[in-house]
Amino acid sequence: MRSYDDPCGVARALDAVGERWALLVVREVLLGPKRFRDLSRSLPGMSQNVLSQRLRELEGAGVVRRRRLGPPASTSVYELTEHGAELEAVVMALARWGSRRPVPPAGELSVDALVLALRTTFSPALAEGLSARVELQLGDDTFTATIDSGEFSIRRAPAEDADVVLRTDATRLRSLVFLGQPLTEADVVAGEFGAAERFVRCFPRPGA
Repeated sequence: MRSYDDPCGVARALDAVGERWALLVVREVLLGPKRFRDLSRSLPGMSQNVLSQRLRELEGAGVVRRRRLGPPASTSVYELTEHGAELEAVVMALARWGSRRPVPPAGELSVDALVLALRTTFSPALAEGLSARVELQLGDDTFTATIDSGEFSIRRAPAEDADVVLRTDATRLRSLVFLGQPLTEADVVAGEFGAAERFVRCFPRPGA
């Protein structure tokens, strides 16, 4: 990796995560460990050779570590170190800033990118009076989203005692929350349709 050779903290941070794709790799492991193939699938515009190189660089910078899972998985995953986890606030701030930029005409959000977009666009005003635990089943990924007292949280895990269960994919959920597509009975596999409809309207797309 090239260095800016600049003692400023911004420059030193960019020495670690300023290469192309590096922060997107960080984005993809903010919500938990991922296997190499899952990272590659979530970043389809990135070649596997470049992904391998970025992971090595991020490991060398102490941002990411590789961990071997025991049986029955017997595979390796990549996860943030404690130092790397401190980048969450940086990534979320960039996401909020970037959400007001023009949307490119092509490309889809990865599942994790969509989940982070929900966090950055949640509107307490639109959620007023709503208290709900929602299980989002997005392909192979399952998340628990909770709205309570005007606060929103989401984590990668099945929900216990979910009020609503939505089963869809990232493209469909994006169209529901950001493009105003109507929710259908087919999207809601459990719970009250009205609560599900209110949930998907709590994430207004920011203006430019």
